Amino acid sequence: MNLSAHQEPVRVTVEGATPEVTALKELLGDFVATSFPSGFSLAVLDAEGPVFSAYGGQACRIGTPCPVTADTSYDLASLTKVVCSVTLTLVFAARDMLSLEDRVERWLPHFPRSDTTLTHLLTHTSGLIAHKPFFESLRGRSAIEAAVFDEARGSPPTGEVLYSDLNFMLLGWALEACGGAPLDVLFAREVAGPLAMSRTVFRPGRREETAATELDGDQRLTQGLVWGEVHDGNAHALGDVAGHAGLFGPLDDLVTFTRHLLVPDGSVLTPAGLDAMTARRAATGDDVRGLGWRLAPKDWGSWPEATLWHTGFTGTSLLVSGPLGLGVVLLTNAIHPVRRIGEQAEMRAVIHRCVSEAFA
Repeated sequence: MNLSAHQEPVRVTVEGATPEVTALKELLGDFVATSFPSGFSLAVLDAEGPVFSAYGGQACRIGTPCPVTADTSYDLASLTKVVCSVTLTLVFAARDMLSLEDRVERWLPHFPRSDTTLTHLLTHTSGLIAHKPFFESLRGRSAIEAAVFDEARGSPPTGEVLYSDLNFMLLGWALEACGGAPLDVLFAREVAGPLAMSRTVFRPGRREETAATELDGDQRLTQGLVWGEVHDGNAHALGDVAGHAGLFGPLDDLVTFTRHLLVPDGSVLTPAGLDAMTARRAATGDDVRGLGWRLAPKDWGSWPEATLWHTGFTGTSLLVSGPLGLGVVLLTNAIHPVRRIGEQAEMRAVIHRCVSEAFA
C-alpha cells in the first residue's frame, strides 16, 4: 500500500470568531494532522445558508496525492435513504400517487406478505434482517429482488426497530413502480432538478472528482480500491442505483438540500411533508425513528428531541434541527483506505458536540 504522507490543510470560511468556533477549527485541524478521516467537508447552516464551512485532507491517499477541494463529491452511502428515497416517497404522497399505508404488494405484486406497508419499510419495523451480502452470489435486480422477497416471506412486521438496507431496497423498487421510471431518473427529475443539485447523482463519472473509499474491503469479490463507484456491494450488484445506497454528492448540494428541509417551500417538499417526516413513528431503545430519519441524537450534543439525523457507512452524516433552525452537513471518506468504525463514530460525535457548543 503506497500511502501519501502529504496533508492538505484545513480551509475554513466562517462568520464570527467566538472561542467555540476557534475550538471547532482546531479540532478539524487535529483530525487532518492525524490523517483520520482522510478527507472531510463540513458545513453548519441556517435558513440563509452556511455560517461555517471547512474542508481539508485528502480525497485519496493511495499513490499520487489527491487533495479534497471545495467541489469534492462523496459516496453518501445510506444518506441515499433520506436524500433520495424518503424525499421521493413524500413527493409522491403529496400528489396522492401513493399512501404511506400502502401495502408493499400494491407496488411489488409478487411480494410475499400482505401485512407489510411502506411505513414499515420507512421506519425499519418490517421485521427484515439487518443485512445480507447478496452480491456475493447474485447480480441484477431480478435475482436480488427474489432473494429479498425470500427473506421477507418469514419476516412479519414486529413494531420493533431493526435498521435494514433491505427495507430501502424494497422502497426503491416500489418508487420505481409508482413513478414509472428508474430511481436515478426519478431523483434527478423530482429532487435534484428542482433544487439545482446538479452534481448529486448516481454513477458520478470521473473518479478524480470523488473521494475514494475502501481498499481491499469486503464489498467486492476481488481486492482493490473502490473509487468513483458506490462502495456498498449490494448497490453495486444492482447497477450502482438502489434505494439504500448509491448517491454521490458535494458539500454545496447537500447544503442546498438541508436548507430546503429547514424551509420547505413546496418546490420539492411541503411543510406538511416535513411534519410527516419528523413525527415520532417508532422507537426501540435509543433508536427513535421518524420516516426514514432518526430523531434525538443523544450522543451528539445538546440538540432538541425533534432533530433529524442520519449517517452513512462511508463517513457521511446529515443533521437538521428545525427547532433551532440549524443544519450540519458532514461528508468524509473515513473508511479510506481502511475502515475504523469505532473511531468513525467517535469522530462524528465529537464534531457534532463541538458544533452544538459553537452554534446551537
